[in-house]
Amino acid sequence: MTEPAQDQPFSWPVRVYWEDTDAGGVVYHASYLRFMERARSEWLRGLGIDQSALKQTTGLAFLVREMQIDFLKSALLDDELLVTVEVKERRAASILFSQTIKRADGSSVIRAKVRVACVDIQRMRAAPIPTDLIPAPAC
Repeated sequence: MTEPAQDQPFSWPVRVYWEDTDAGGVVYHASYLRFMERARSEWLRGLGIDQSALKQTTGLAFLVREMQIDFLKSALLDDELLVTVEVKERRAASILFSQTIKRADGSSVIRAKVRVACVDIQRMRAAPIPTDLIPAPAC
């Protein structure tokens, strides 16, 4: 695991368990979404952001708005994976992430673009991201 930094992607290790696979031991496609979500959550935690506290104090939460995924190779039962998170664009009410999932040997499994929106949970409407919450990506 690496600490969040603007000059390099954050990374989070994941091991593939039976619950992540189909009957043949191949990672089920929806499991990759969970792996990427966990990595984004840990990235926020690394920035000192507690998502439950954020929701309680501000009424804000981050929801996936859009996702593009390239499934490059299959991961298998017991594989050790590394999931990366990198901010590519920060708008007033959304963040575009680049995410990858790689095996321990460095071979790419998934390449994704994920846009999350900051949402006022009470109104279920987009809301500005507090300016001091998440830094803009380095240029």
